[in-house]
Amino acid sequence: WPIDEVWRYHAGGDEFKDLSLFTGALEGRYGKATGAEDYARKAQALAYEGQRAMFEAFGRNKYVATGVIQWMLNNAWPSMIWHLYDWYLRPGGGYFGAKAACEPLHVQFSYDDRSIAVVNDTLQPRSGLTVAAKVFDLNLKELFAREAAVEVGADAVTRAFTLPAPSPDWSTTYFVRLVLRDAAGREVSRNFYWLSTEEDRLDWAKTEWYYTPTARHANLRALASLPPTTLEASFTPGESAAEGSGRVVVRNTGPALAFQVRLKLTDPAGEEILPVYWADNYFALLPGETREVTVSFPGQPAGRPRVTAEAWNADTIR
Repeated sequence: WPIDEVWRYHAGGDEFKDLSLFTGALEGRYGKATGAEDYARKAQALAYEGQRAMFEAFGRNKYVATGVIQWMLNNAWPSMIWHLYDWYLRPGGGYFGAKAACEPLHVQFSYDDRSIAVVNDTLQPRSGLTVAAKVFDLNLKELFAREAAVEVGADAVTRAFTLPAPSPDWSTTYFVRLVLRDAAGREVSRNFYWLSTEEDRLDWAKTEWYYTPTARHANLRALASLPPTTLEASFTPGESAAEGSGRVVVRNTGPALAFQVRLKLTDPAGEEILPVYWADNYFALLPGETREVTVSFPGQPAGRPRVTAEAWNADTIR
């Protein structure tokens, strides 16, 4: 590229001088942000689904795709968007979306043809696997369920089955939950999607080399009105003396889906512990479901760390 085009693209230019493109997508999908905190919350959900989709698309098409360009790893200044981890070394929604998509043995939904695929990035073939898919409406009414036995070769992809197209009686926003189990019944991969019966529609006629406008965004605005639920969480310190670590158990104790559950560790004074390495974060919990998540961080805080948990539709608990 000419150097002036490179600088214009990376430094701001006409199209990237502000948050207008990102904000348009965020508010088109999730509704208008009510403030900075709501904007940050929605930005993490948008980053999660966007980063996950990019790496999942490459994984499913590994034999025809030439690669992925990831932009960007971290922010060079405080920002709420466009990073895997931010200026403060805090991993965001995009980090965990990418992390999920890149696990060695992975189950995923295909946005283009609605197929459920198992991606094996290891050098060992896998047999005796079982894929289970469930589709729920906004109130967690089950709309579809299917299981299938699958085998997948080394460094290969297997499509298990295809989800049905949405019916007119489905809620505009709906959910897909996937679980992959091995021959012993152990869970080896899980995934959770929030989708819309009103899919994205791109304006291909106005495509530029760097950007294709969206004529209509998927309608996910009902997520802002999910029924409330409650969480409980506990932290058990690890035994390492050289590095801080521990295990967090979080449970959805309420009657509704807990969407985008976010865990955070703080020191006894209430300051967030950073950098931090979570095994998982920004996940969903069905009513009564429990998740155990490991966490580690450099050094040892003065005193026992505390865990906080929150979701879009659950108040922060400490």
